Amino acid sequence: MTTAKAPSAGLQPSTEGKARRRQMSDNAIMNLFVWPTLALLIAINVFPLLYSLYLSFTNYSAIAGKAPVWVGFANFADILNSPQLWKYFATTGRYALMSVSLQTVLGFSLAMLVRQKFRGSGLVTTLILVPMMISPVVVGLFWKLMYNPTFGFFNYFLGFTDPANSLDVIASRFAGQPMPGLALWGVVLVDVWMWSPFVMLLVLSGLNAIPDYLYEAAAIDRASSWFQFWRITLPQVAPLLLIAVLFRTIEAFKSFDLIMGMTGGGPGDQTEVIAVSLYRMAFLGQFRSGYSSALAYIILIIIIAVSNLYIRYLNKAKGEQ
Repeated sequence: MTTAKAPSAGLQPSTEGKARRRQMSDNAIMNLFVWPTLALLIAINVFPLLYSLYLSFTNYSAIAGKAPVWVGFANFADILNSPQLWKYFATTGRYALMSVSLQTVLGFSLAMLVRQKFRGSGLVTTLILVPMMISPVVVGLFWKLMYNPTFGFFNYFLGFTDPANSLDVIASRFAGQPMPGLALWGVVLVDVWMWSPFVMLLVLSGLNAIPDYLYEAAAIDRASSWFQFWRITLPQVAPLLLIAVLFRTIEAFKSFDLIMGMTGGGPGDQTEVIAVSLYRMAFLGQFRSGYSSALAYIILIIIIAVSNLYIRYLNKAKGEQ
């Protein structure tokens, strides 16, 4: 009877060597893709970040053709002592507070609405998401035409079809001055229309993740709908809701394209948020590259501080230290 020979032990190292060579080849391919990407990210992000930090301590203009002159913290001191820039910071804060608050309430309400399955709910959800898919510049120009006092739709929809009662005539009664705060509210309305669906998406994902047995247990205990909302729905959704608020607050402080497309900071300086002022300083006529770099870093510090407050509150809401 012929017995099968055991495989030679000498074949195992050869197999291991092939596997090792194949593994090294995989690592080489991985490095071939990773390192060029990292180098590109560093070149695109890190270098401009560090160079702008250097420029913030200098007196430099991009079009002057002169080397940067080191001035230390003079740019930061001028910015912090400028009443005009503090006014723009206050406008930015009001804009962020109004828009994010309304987006939170409206986005949460829309999420509660579309969570209930009804006929055509998928179509309604898709239509709600359309505004946030459009470019902010296009949205700004579109709403600028709608707000136009001569041929815009708002005069008609608000019932001012009589020329004597049109919005532009009413505005002219303020001795030629813009109606106080109305321009900022007009921009806030557009921002809320555009980004409430983003809040709705995050809240909706949190609502769908709530286990059904929590509501079943509450129903057995005869808990009211109001009690279920405050004790089950809101605590379960709170972490994702805070994340949505964090993202929208950061974007509100950086808001530029929507406002530039709608009002350009006007009328007067009613909608002159700090990002628009930074753009004017850096590019429109002034070209104060060093000064605008310092302002950009002050904005960055404020955003980081606000983000840390949100993150602390988020960790507290999640039960973490």
